[in-house]
Amino acid sequence: MNYDSLYAFSTQLESGDLGYIDGMLVIRNGMIVFEKEYTNDYDSLFKTTGTKLGKYNYYDPLWHPYYNNTRLHTMQSVSKSFTAAAVGIAINNGSIPSLDEKIMDYFDEYESSTPDPRRDAMTIRDVLTMTTGIQWDEFSMPYTDPTSNCVQMEESLDWIQYVIDQPMAFEPGEKYEYNSGATMLLSYLINKTTGQDLADYVKTNLFEILGITNYYWKHTPTGLTDAEGGLYLRSRDLAKFGYLYLHNGKWGNNQVLPENWVENTQAKPVDTIWPKFKYGFQWWLMPYGKNHTALLASGLGGQRMIVLPELDIVAVFTGWNIYEKPALDSWMAMNKMIDAVIDE
Repeated sequence: MNYDSLYAFSTQLESGDLGYIDGMLVIRNGMIVFEKEYTNDYDSLFKTTGTKLGKYNYYDPLWHPYYNNTRLHTMQSVSKSFTAAAVGIAINNGSIPSLDEKIMDYFDEYESSTPDPRRDAMTIRDVLTMTTGIQWDEFSMPYTDPTSNCVQMEESLDWIQYVIDQPMAFEPGEKYEYNSGATMLLSYLINKTTGQDLADYVKTNLFEILGITNYYWKHTPTGLTDAEGGLYLRSRDLAKFGYLYLHNGKWGNNQVLPENWVENTQAKPVDTIWPKFKYGFQWWLMPYGKNHTALLASGLGGQRMIVLPELDIVAVFTGWNIYEKPALDSWMAMNKMIDAVIDE
């Protein structure tokens, strides 16, 4: 790679022109070719943004962007991509028969206050692709807005009950609607089908294989793993997960994910409200060049992991852009990686 290009991009990130960036890590051909962490004075920033504390307050310095004075960085919605991997593993292990199972068949302990046959028809595949048909809005307002469905879910005592109480707006599979609550349904599904909490299941079937030992995962008031945004990791460990997808779910000689899982993640991309982005199994898809697709795991605040299979690249960016600052653009970051290869 062209290291001058990477260093120039790093200098731009460090300047603050692209918001508060905490780290940049680039892996090419299985080797770390660039790694740097940047310093931001979040303690001073938090002092001017209120005093309410809590693990779902984005201005609480004990929880954001790092966990409890460690170097474990919030992943936010990058957590969703890990949850999807757990579903794939559970299918491979025989715990879940197929993606076409009706997901509500596993929720016999819950009863919706808005019964609807369309909800009963929802499949696991619909949930993975965010085409549940549930009436849900978390993108038209800031994540600090109390009218956000995501905020209301996170403030509820039972997240699953909150999700299944939301009315249906469309037939499942008909329309994409980003829905963090849908990912929580997958957390419950893993618990129900494997007998293990999602965090424990991922630890045994993914993290231990990848050598990830240092992490933290939030849990809901009912003890369910926060699958939609509760994971904290270091950048190198996040990159291991990206490397797994780079190699079609294989880690060394171990086929961790089903052989066709990464392919199926991209096979039937769903149109989103952003023309340049498609959506797969809890991953964003970025078509580029001639029939190429980058995989993007993305989270609030600037968490970005870009996987470029054709170039053998995994690029990780962490940050905390929840203030009135410009955020790191995923397409720009991807193009910087492509340019660094072209110019090598």
